[in-house]
Amino acid sequence: MEGNKGRVCVTGGAGHIASWLIMKLLENGYAVNTTIRSNPVHKEDATFLKSLLGASQNLEIFDADLNNPESFNAAIEGCIGVFHVAHPLEFEENESLEIVTERLVNGTLGILKACLNSKTVKRVVHTSSIASVVYNSKDVDVLDENFWTDIDYVKHNTVVGSYAISKTLTEKAALEFAEQNGMDVVTILPSFVVGPFICPKLAGSVRRALALIFGDKEEHCSYPLGAVHVDDLARAFIFLLHHSNPKGRYICSSEVVTVKMLSEFVSDKYPDLKVPTLDSLQNIKIHKSSVVSSKKLLDAGFKFNYGFEEMFGGAIQCCKDKGHL
Repeated sequence: MEGNKGRVCVTGGAGHIASWLIMKLLENGYAVNTTIRSNPVHKEDATFLKSLLGASQNLEIFDADLNNPESFNAAIEGCIGVFHVAHPLEFEENESLEIVTERLVNGTLGILKACLNSKTVKRVVHTSSIASVVYNSKDVDVLDENFWTDIDYVKHNTVVGSYAISKTLTEKAALEFAEQNGMDVVTILPSFVVGPFICPKLAGSVRRALALIFGDKEEHCSYPLGAVHVDDLARAFIFLLHHSNPKGRYICSSEVVTVKMLSEFVSDKYPDLKVPTLDSLQNIKIHKSSVVSSKKLLDAGFKFNYGFEEMFGGAIQCCKDKGHL
């Protein structure tokens, strides 16, 4: 039976964010088309999606690849909304950042063209990141949607260049295309997405957020970090799809997490997990980072349901259950 709230498309269905979003959409009465990569080198396993509640009746899985934007046409046809979540960052051998970014931008624009041609898609929610906001030379304590990452600054000053650059340029291209073509496109900018996950693979954002636990010393500089529970993010996607008059960009981040917070939480709740003592972390270089504000999203009427302990407790327990810890 077709979902009573209509059919929507979620790109990149095998990933952490997209798979959780699909689960929430099915629970809320939507029929869902989703795409997975058909590239044999990076073939994705989406069989776990078929076991979701309601999937047998209301989930269809399509092969598609950003290298061939037209491959998304079938998945988008007949949909009332599209959540563009796919953003693969695997580099082929000898492939430059410029080529990868061009592929992501062209893939996104191709998807938007398919939405435009469908005549049924009313709104596109495009997934960006706070990485398209925070990397610049502005000396401010709180950043909002008016700030953009400076590409030249990233190239010379950060170690997350490829991700920040590709996210920034892809988001700008999506918003520019929407303005030029009179399309209804909003972008959502999550911080580190933490919490449980249903995909078999350990999500990169979860691993990096739990760097203290996994012993990834080179990632300790990520703290303090902005974080959002994956369920809150999925709810924010659906909220923006139906908001009466959304405009442009929306940051989605509910917590600022410090090394001290995480160390004390893990030591208290999970004593079997050995984490560095606070004293041993004193010499770790922590990069000063600005706080991002979700005021625009909150002012629109959205409310976060989860806090720090639910985010990190859920992520840790899920990692334990799936054998990652």
